[in-house]
Amino acid sequence: MTISTLIRTAVLLPALTAVLLATPPCIQAQVKQRIAVPEDAGRWITTAFAKGKVPPFSFVYGGKPSAEFIRKWKHTMQKEQSDDPQVVKYRISYLDPATGLRADCHATGFREFNTVEWVMNFTNTSSENSDTLELVRVADYTMETADEGDFKLLYAEGSYGSRADFRPILTELGAGDSIRMAPENGRSSDRTAFPFFNLESPDKKGVVVGIGWTGGWYATLSRSGKAATLNSGMEKMKLYLRPGESIRTPRICMLFWQGNDPMDGNNRFRRFMLAHHTRKIDGKFAEYPLSAGFDWGDPAPCNEYGCLTEEFAVALINRYKQFGIVPEVFWLDAGWYEGSGGPDFSGGNWSTCVGNWIIDSTRFPRGLKPLSDAAHRVGAKFMVWFEPERAIVNSWLAKTHPEWMLSSSDKNPVQLFDLGNREACAWLSKYIGDLLEQNGIDYYRQDFNMGISPYWEANDEPGRTGMKEIRHVEGLYKFWDYLLDRFPRLMIDNCAAGGRRLDLETMSRSAPLWRTDYRYGEVNGYQCHTYGLNFFLPLHGTGIYGTDDYNFRSSLSSAMVINWEITSIRGSIPDMQRVIAEYKELRPYFYEDYYPLTGLGDLTGDDVWLAYQLNKPSDGTGIVVAFRRKDNPQDSTVVKLRGLDPQQVYSVQNGNDGKIAAKTGKELADGLTLEIGEAPGSLLLKYSPAGK
Repeated sequence: MTISTLIRTAVLLPALTAVLLATPPCIQAQVKQRIAVPEDAGRWITTAFAKGKVPPFSFVYGGKPSAEFIRKWKHTMQKEQSDDPQVVKYRISYLDPATGLRADCHATGFREFNTVEWVMNFTNTSSENSDTLELVRVADYTMETADEGDFKLLYAEGSYGSRADFRPILTELGAGDSIRMAPENGRSSDRTAFPFFNLESPDKKGVVVGIGWTGGWYATLSRSGKAATLNSGMEKMKLYLRPGESIRTPRICMLFWQGNDPMDGNNRFRRFMLAHHTRKIDGKFAEYPLSAGFDWGDPAPCNEYGCLTEEFAVALINRYKQFGIVPEVFWLDAGWYEGSGGPDFSGGNWSTCVGNWIIDSTRFPRGLKPLSDAAHRVGAKFMVWFEPERAIVNSWLAKTHPEWMLSSSDKNPVQLFDLGNREACAWLSKYIGDLLEQNGIDYYRQDFNMGISPYWEANDEPGRTGMKEIRHVEGLYKFWDYLLDRFPRLMIDNCAAGGRRLDLETMSRSAPLWRTDYRYGEVNGYQCHTYGLNFFLPLHGTGIYGTDDYNFRSSLSSAMVINWEITSIRGSIPDMQRVIAEYKELRPYFYEDYYPLTGLGDLTGDDVWLAYQLNKPSDGTGIVVAFRRKDNPQDSTVVKLRGLDPQQVYSVQNGNDGKIAAKTGKELADGLTLEIGEAPGSLLLKYSPAGK
C-alpha cells in the first residue's frame, strides 16, 4: 500500500487550506528555470547554479526580481574541501558590480542519498547602504512531470499541546492549487506547520524537503499544468544592509526519490538525517538516552523541582541503583535556581523566576556537583534544564544586564534575552558553559516557553524588517555550537513548550526528549505523536508513566523518560526492570525504516486501531506495534507489511501470548491479521527470517 492509496484527510487546517495566492507583479515576470531531478547530486549543483543560468533561488533587490539581473552579476563557483567522498561542497557567489551586494550560496551534495542542500548569505561589500532586499526565496524550484494527474503532498501539523500534534496529512495539488505553510509565533514547528514534507509527482518521482530555520519560515507549493513549484524562505524580511554587513537565510534540503512507494523517500530521508543531521560523538552516531527524573514533582505549593534538595536527589539516585533500574541519564528539570522554592515559597515558582540562573544555595549549598557525582557513581549521566532566552522583569539576569533585554510591550513582564547581540551571546555562552563545567553537567536541556516574533517585530529598526529575527537565529546557532565545541561529549535536549522548535538546523544539534507538552501520561496521544513524527524524524522521545503493556508500548520511541514514582507503593520493581530491558531491546528499531499501517485519516479518536511497522533491511528483522483503543468494537484488523522479501519465510512472534507463526514475505504484504481481545489493548509482534 503506497501513500497514494492511503485515506486522504477531508479537512485541512485553515492556515494550510488550498488557496490561489496573489503574487506581486514583479515576481510574475520571473523566468523559471526547469531543473531536472538529479541523477548525481554534485552534477546537479554545478548545473543548477551554473554561470548564465537562473539558479533555484530568487529575491527582489531594489524593487526588481533577481531573474531579471542575476545572470548579469559576476559569477564564481568554488569547490570546497570535503572529508567524505560521498559529499561534495561548493560556494557559488553572485556579485552586483553596481551596488556591491553579494549573494553567496553554500551548496552541499550528498551522492549516497541523492540529496542537495544549501544556505544563502547576503553581504554588502560597498561603503554605502544597500538597496532594499526582500522576498528572498531560498528555494524557488519547479518539478515537472511527464504524466497526467495530480501531485500529492504529505506534510504534518506542528505542536500545540494536543493529541493531534504532528498529525500527518496527505492532500492533492490539482491544477491551479496552492498550499502555504508557516508556523506561528516565531518557533519553527509551532502549531499549524512542520518544516518537513514529501511532494510526489504523477510519474512516481518526488522530493522530501527539510527547512532549517528556527524562526518564521514559510513554504508555498503551487501547481501549474504539469509542474509544481516550491518557494520557501523567511516569512517576514524586507531590509537593507549596512556597509560590510552580512546575513544568513534559511537552509533548504531536498532529497530526491523515485518509485512506487513514497515511504521509500521518507525512509531514505530518515537515514539521511541519522547520517548527516544528528549529533556525533567520536565520529559516531550519538544515541539519545533513557532518562529519569527525581520523582517528578512535589506537593503544593511546590512546583516542578522547587522543593528538591541535595540530600533527597542523591537518595533518589541511590534508590534507582538499589532497585536495579538506573537510567542512562538523570534529568533535573526546572526549579533548581534562586526564587523558585524555599521554606516560605514567597519567591514564586519555576516559571515566575526564569532569569535567575544562580543555583539555590539553600537547597543546594554545594551547587549541583553532588548530584552529578552521585549520578556518575551509579554509571549514569546528568542533565539540567535551562531557559536562557526568557527572563522575567526584575530577575537576576534582567537586572544584571538590562541592556541585553528586549520587550514586546511596556506591560509584558516577560523579556527576551537578545542572542542577536554578539556581546550578549558570547557572555551567555561562557556563563552557561562554566555552569555546566563547574557542576559536572553532562547533557544540556534548553526550553523556550514563549512566542518570540512579537519581540523581534517590536525591536526592528525602520526599513530593517526581519533583522532582529535573523540575528537571534544566528545567535542561537552560535550559542549551541559553542557548547557542542567546548564539550565534545555534550548532547542537547531541545524543548520549546514541547516540540515547537524542530527544524533541520535544530535537529542537527539536538533532539526533543520531551516532544510535546500534551497532557502528561495520556498515552493515546503519545501513540499519535510517535506515528506522525516517525515519518520524517527518527529521534524524539516522550514520558512513560505506567509499566503495563499498553502504557509502555504507547510511549515507545527512540528516547524515553521514566516518570515512575519510586517512593510510592504503585507498580513493582520487577515490572520496572522488565520494561527497561525490553525498551533497550526495541530502541534500535526506531532508527530503521518506518511504515504506517493504519492510514492517514484522523487517528486521534478513542475508537480507532493504530499500528505501525519498523523494519531493519540489513538483517530482515522488524517489529509491529498496534493499539486497539477503548471504544473500538473490532477485536481484529488487517494490515499489510512492507519492505520484506516476498520469497523469504519469516518467523512472527506474538509478544502477548508468545505464539510463533511462519509467514512468507508475500503473505505478510498481502495482509496480516492483528488480534487484540481487549479494549484498550496493545500488541507487539517481532519478526525475523526463519532460521535466524
